[in-house]
Amino acid sequence: MPYFTKAAFVLFGLILIGGCAKLRSGRTRRWTGAGEAHKHGAGARAPPVTPHAPHGPIGVKRAEERGAQSHSATSEIGLSLLSKKAVDMTKTRKVKTDHLLRVDDHDFTMRPAFAGPAVPVGVDVQVESLDSISEVDMDFTMTLYLRHYWKDERLSFPSTTNKSMTFDGRLVKKIWVPDVFFVHSKRSFIHDTTTENIMLRVYPDGHVLYSLRVTVTAACNMDFSRFPLDSQTCTLELESYAYTDEDLMLYWKSGDESLSTDDKISLSQFLIQKFHTSSRLAFYSSTGWYNRLYINFTLRRHIFFFLLQTYFPATLMVMLSWVSFWIDRRAVPARVSLGITTVLTMSTIITGVNASMPRVSYIKAVDIYLWVSFVFVFLSVLEYAAVNYLTTVKDGKDKKLRERAKEQSLPCTCGMSHARTMMLDGTYSEADNNSLAGYAQPPMGAEVPQEKQERMVVHLSLDNESTGTKKKGIRGFRIIQNTHTIDTYSRMIFPGAYIIFNLIYWCVYC
Repeated sequence: MPYFTKAAFVLFGLILIGGCAKLRSGRTRRWTGAGEAHKHGAGARAPPVTPHAPHGPIGVKRAEERGAQSHSATSEIGLSLLSKKAVDMTKTRKVKTDHLLRVDDHDFTMRPAFAGPAVPVGVDVQVESLDSISEVDMDFTMTLYLRHYWKDERLSFPSTTNKSMTFDGRLVKKIWVPDVFFVHSKRSFIHDTTTENIMLRVYPDGHVLYSLRVTVTAACNMDFSRFPLDSQTCTLELESYAYTDEDLMLYWKSGDESLSTDDKISLSQFLIQKFHTSSRLAFYSSTGWYNRLYINFTLRRHIFFFLLQTYFPATLMVMLSWVSFWIDRRAVPARVSLGITTVLTMSTIITGVNASMPRVSYIKAVDIYLWVSFVFVFLSVLEYAAVNYLTTVKDGKDKKLRERAKEQSLPCTCGMSHARTMMLDGTYSEADNNSLAGYAQPPMGAEVPQEKQERMVVHLSLDNESTGTKKKGIRGFRIIQNTHTIDTYSRMIFPGAYIIFNLIYWCVYC
């Protein structure tokens, strides 16, 4: 009996364990099928679990079949939505550019509308920078964005959105583009960092925009007759190289508005006054008429730099040369060294200015100022040469008088007139008697005061000089004899003349 009861309990426990395991397995399968259905379709929902669905392998199989049906329905809905969206051929990766633009179907070595009317090509320019202006080479360097606009129906393509396509420089070599070049250019190049700065934009109707970034150095005919108080007008010229006006009509796309500049453009020596455009026909005797476009800009030179570097130093050297008029005429080393220094400094200034200028055959405004200043400095040296010469002549005459008095054992009469010499000697000629006739001789034994004798001698000297040289005035005689008078007049004449010259110069050129 006890053994039978134990066996019954063991059997009942095994049955309960098996039932619990089957129930847990069925619930796990149902939750797994619902998660997969929710993952595969956003709009598709997992089939609901019927509470009366049978458990076990049959129920699990039905749940999987329902999830597969729901996933297939979601896929069909997504495909139907994609098929309804319009496909733009310009954005399709599978279509090549050559096939879309039909580059291989046309001969792009010929211009659009060949043998027809001239192709209109509009041009506009944006000046990025004005790099340099060279007076020595007479040229300028400019960096700009050059854009061309024209229509080539051979490049038209179908597009439902009417959007353009943009390409780099690789396509430019396969199609026709205008052959515009810069007239009178010395050097030019297209920037290629990091790739060639070329853009090609094609519209569905065949309109084309061709843009490139170029730096060009072109000649500029400059007139330096008023340098450095001058204004220069330079021109950059654009023209088709091969196509005459019968094949290509080059024009400014928006008139004067076709030229735009950066407000930050500035130069160290020039003030940019204005930019403007113009156009006209250019004729070549062997090829014909061509359309030519002009970019004109006017530059005015800054004068302040040249005032500091040229005009002020030259003026100071001229004023420095006047200092010698206040130095004693017997201080030869001081006056000579000062004159030579100013002359050499003026020569250095003139050489430095001409070294930075082209070798033109006409006189410039700065040349007039510098050479006139040089003449003033040179004249101050000549003035001292004249003063020194007259001083030497006078000293020679005084020396002869000393030697003569020494030979006759007479007191030194250096610097005295002939009348005083006669009084000291005691001998008189007939002319001397006549010159002394107006003076009463003192009585014998009476002594004439020394002061009175000096006064009488001076009067006799002046009277004798006036009778001997009637053609020369007393003032002129005194100027020659008194060499310091030349320095006195030079102190007024030289500065006055230089001030008058400056007034005339700046009134004419400013």
